[in-house]
Formats: sequence, structure tokens, C-alpha cells
Amino acid sequence: MSDDTIRLVTIGRMLRGRWRLLAILAMVGALVGYGTSVLFPPRYTTSASVLLPGQWEERELLTQVDIATSSAVVDRAAATLGWKGVSGGELRDRVSAKAADGNIIKISGTADTPERAQRLSDQVAQEFVTFAARIAGGSTDPEAVTGSEALRQKVAETNRRITDLANAAGPGQTVESVQARTELEKLRTALQEAMKKLDEADPATNKSNMVVMGPAARPTGEAPPTRTQLIVAGALLFFLLAVIGHLAAARVNRRPRTEPQIAAALRSTLLGTVDVTGERRAHRPEGGGPRARIRRLLGVDIRWDIPTPQASGDEAGRQIRYRRVCARLRDQSPGPRRLLVVVPDGDEIARRAAGQLVAEARSDPSPSSSSRGYPVLRMVEVSVDRPIVPDRDTESGALVVLSAGSWTAEELAGLAEACADAGHEVVGVVVAGTVRARPTRTADRPPDEATLALAVRGHATGGSV
Repeated sequence: MSDDTIRLVTIGRMLRGRWRLLAILAMVGALVGYGTSVLFPPRYTTSASVLLPGQWEERELLTQVDIATSSAVVDRAAATLGWKGVSGGELRDRVSAKAADGNIIKISGTADTPERAQRLSDQVAQEFVTFAARIAGGSTDPEAVTGSEALRQKVAETNRRITDLANAAGPGQTVESVQARTELEKLRTALQEAMKKLDEADPATNKSNMVVMGPAARPTGEAPPTRTQLIVAGALLFFLLAVIGHLAAARVNRRPRTEPQIAAALRSTLLGTVDVTGERRAHRPEGGGPRARIRRLLGVDIRWDIPTPQASGDEAGRQIRYRRVCARLRDQSPGPRRLLVVVPDGDEIARRAAGQLVAEARSDPSPSSSSRGYPVLRMVEVSVDRPIVPDRDTESGALVVLSAGSWTAEELAGLAEACADAGHEVVGVVVAGTVRARPTRTADRPPDEATLALAVRGHATGGSV
């Protein structure tokens, strides 16, 4: 699997083999999400809309957004609200603004209750309108009167002066007085028209009249992330991390999986492959204790990265492979031999295959006195952590039986060294795998071969079937 692309079938096999562990990790993630929601109290968010009349460019709208969340506006809102223990700096973290379509600024406020969130949004919107009008010159505060407002006051003062001069010119009994009053009225009319044009051309006059479009709506639900969202996110995060961890571990797994790799690690030759009928307990290492029970409960004692066993033929077909292995062992030496069958401790598949191999060697069809009979086999289980093989006695070699993908190259090399240290030559390697036994045919249904033979016989004799 380390050299193959991770496919959906691999993920499906992992989900089937590790569903208990993945379910428990998802529950742990949900508990972590719940704990996070307890540490962070629920928040509520609502928005108030402010309409900006007139023509506004995009950069001007962005400037107004910055003004709405500035300290000058939020600090005034905090002073007006007067919440205990809440300063303007803390409120700035709870207030946000954005420009919407139609020259609208949406001011959002977040608080721990719906009522406070509504009050915060409304107050910040009101302070923003007041502050923006003050900047544009629309305030009635004498200290803040600048720009166009000062010009208007100057025009009003000039109009009063014109009225005074017109009154001083007399009732208009002379030509000079009539001409003076006429010139003054023309000057008043020109001044009023100029001021009118100035008001129409001044953008600050139009843009200072911002309007709050009603109070903010009281929120009815929590602001994200809610408690449910945190629980679901925690469960999903732990589940995905577990899946990625399993796939990454399988990706970097360097255990020999093919027959040539296993034979090379044991520095021997491959004598063949044999099959045993697949059962879930065949993948479970033996052992007891609390750790073993926990592993069985979580399902981590079963290898998920081993392919699903394929369907096999009948028992006679499987026995042929065992006979071929015994025949190859017989052909290696002309005389009778006694061999030690070494099985790694905990490899249940290899142990079952070795047992059938020993039984097949005992049922040798050749005469017992023949020099060409099957060798006599004796099975021993050896720990791969600290491999110790029995010393050579009557055996003249060792036959290693193991399953593919269960042991590292270092463990197999240590097993070969233990055999050599005990005086045993590794005469060959047998790789064991699992297959699914086909269901037996019912008695009232003849096999396909018998049906075909009956049909051929009936056609040859001219009969009907």
C-alpha cells in the first residue's frame, strides 16, 4: 500500500475495520466541542442600517465604515450605555461595520444577551450619524461651526447690512436714493442666488444628512459558532484526523507484502503460497489482559490494511497447494528429512497454515520406507521481539511460515538470524493468506459440471434433457 495510490476502496476497508475506534474518537471530539462551548458563553448579534444620501464613491464608503468602528464613535457609545466592566476598547471588539448596496452602512453589535446586542447596535449607529454630521459641518455647536456654516452666517450678516443701508437711503424721493436702493436689491438677489448655487454644489451639505433606518432587530438565535456547531465541528475534526492518521500510517508502512520481498528479508527461497479459510478471529493475535480486551473492544486488534479475502475453490483445491509445498521440500533432498516449521508468535493465519502443512506431511501417500517421502515437520512458535529458536537436534533445517504484511523486514531478518544461531538453515519460506470459503451446494441442486455432462450425454445419444 505504501507504493499505491490511496483509493476509495482503501478508505472503505479502513472504515469497516476501524468503525468502533472512529466512532469513539468522534464522540470524544463532540465532548471537546461541548466543553469549548461551555468555556465561551453564547453571543448574540444584530445589525442597524444607516442610509447615506447622495452620490458616494467606493473609497468614501470604506472611509465611513472605518469611522463607524473608530474609537471616537465607540467610546461615545460606551459612555452613553454605561455598562459596568465594559470599556470602549472591549466594545470595539464587539462592533463591526460593512458597506452594503444602496449606500447603506450596516453596523453590527455582539453582546451576551439579545437586549444588549440590540442596544449596542442602535447606540453605535446613532453616535456614528452624529459624529459624521459633526465632521461634515452640520452641528449646531458653536465650537464646531466651520466651513460652509460660517459662510452662511456671513451671508446672513451681509443681508442685514444691505437692509440697513437701504433704510438709510431714504424712502426714494430722489433719483440718487432710488438708484441706490435698486442697486442694493440687485446685490441682495445676486448674493442669495450665489448662496443657493453653493448649497446645491456642496457635497457635504447632502452627505451630512445620514439617516438611521429604524432600530435594530432583536436577535432570536445565538451567533455562530453555536454550541451545536461546536459539537458537530469537534466530532467531524476528530473523525477526519483519525482517518487521515490511519491512511498516513498505512502509506508509510514499509512491511514486506509480496512474496519476493519476504523471501529476500529471510535470505531464503519461496516454496509457495497456501490458503486458509478466512475468519475474523484469524487476524486477532492471541493474548489476554486489560490491554488486549481494550484492543478487542476498539477493534484495533484486526488488521484493516489487509485486502478482503477472495473466494476460494473447494477444499481439494486448497490441499493441492499444501501437497506441492511438501513435494518441493521432498525434492530438495533425496533422503528423509526432519524440518522445524517456524511460525511467528501471534500470527494466527500462519499458525493455522503451518498446522495444515504438518498434517499434510503426516498423510504422505508414499510408503514410509521410501526415501522419497515427505519430510517430517514439527511446528514451533517464535516471538519476533526476542526470537529464540530451539537448538538443532534431529532437524536438518527450518521452514518459515508467515502471513504477508504482518512483520517488518528487521523482524524477519532477526528471525532468520535466530534460526542460524540455533544451527538451522532456512530451507524455504511459505506465505499464508486467507480466502473465503464458498457456501456448500444444496443437495437438491446438482453441480454445474454434472448438469453440463448430463446435457452433453443426452445430446450425444440423441435423447432429450
